[in-house]
Amino acid sequence: MAPIPGSGLAKGLAVTLRTMTRKSVTEQYPDAQPELPPRTRGVIGLFEENCTVCMLCARECPDWCIYIDSHKETVPPAAPGGRERSRNVLDRFAIDFSLCMYCGICIEVCPFDALFWSPEFEYAETDIHDLTHERDKLREWMWTVPAPPALDPAAEEPKEIAAARKTAEKLAAAQDEPGEEQS
Repeated sequence: MAPIPGSGLAKGLAVTLRTMTRKSVTEQYPDAQPELPPRTRGVIGLFEENCTVCMLCARECPDWCIYIDSHKETVPPAAPGGRERSRNVLDRFAIDFSLCMYCGICIEVCPFDALFWSPEFEYAETDIHDLTHERDKLREWMWTVPAPPALDPAAEEPKEIAAARKTAEKLAAAQDEPGEEQS
């Protein structure tokens, strides 16, 4: 069956008329802030206390937009007769958001939970060089990171917690058994 000439035009006009009769849903952005979804990817916040300068985030970044500088510091022994240890101290942590593609690989590979998504999105600059944000700015965005969602009460218990609970129950049962002397 061949299409009727002009049927496409009629369908298009019908869509236009239907849209014209609806109320517009334009949000007045600067005056009214938009409601963002809970998992919005804005900028990356740094929880500096958790950063061990392992450099995994910088190595895994496909854009090479994370810059980390550190130095080693000697820590005195914790107990008398112990040995001195060395640890890395973070000197610089910067992310160049003009290069970042917001893939989130750096956040996923961080084993110490030092990087988080912040829903903050208003950080436009007039100069592209100002889009390299140092650790003080990244630390400020940590306060805008939303709390993690609550755990589902119907979910299964994580394997790690279940194993730890079983071990604790076995130890408690072994200590409660009378008649056996512990040496």
